Amino acid sequence: MTKEDYNTISEKILDSCITVHKMMGPGLLESIYELCLIKEFELRNINYASQVSIPLLYRGLELSKDFKIDLLVENEIILELKSVDTLLPVHEAQIISYLKLANRKLGFLINFNVPLLKHGFKRFVNNF
Repeated sequence: MTKEDYNTISEKILDSCITVHKMMGPGLLESIYELCLIKEFELRNINYASQVSIPLLYRGLELSKDFKIDLLVENEIILELKSVDTLLPVHEAQIISYLKLANRKLGFLINFNVPLLKHGFKRFVNNF
């Protein structure tokens, strides 16, 4: 996938998130935004997978714990959804860890509990 492809998909993701935020507003549960975003992706024919398991590997061994990615778009871009008062460093560490564990280059941390979604939308890269 080229950087141009990533940018094109990123624009579609951002536009979809803005649409969901405009329709639903802030203050709902994360799971509600996830369901709405899934529907928005379906309406726009955007390929996604929800609640994707990533195995925990330690020294090349798989341990009995999986991480769950909220949404994986086009099998390339990780979306970690939140509905919190303030994004914390632990939320950023979470998306960075998911990018490394899933060996993906691009991810977005999206907090829907903000008046304007642009204030809750953060981009993260891994060897990009």
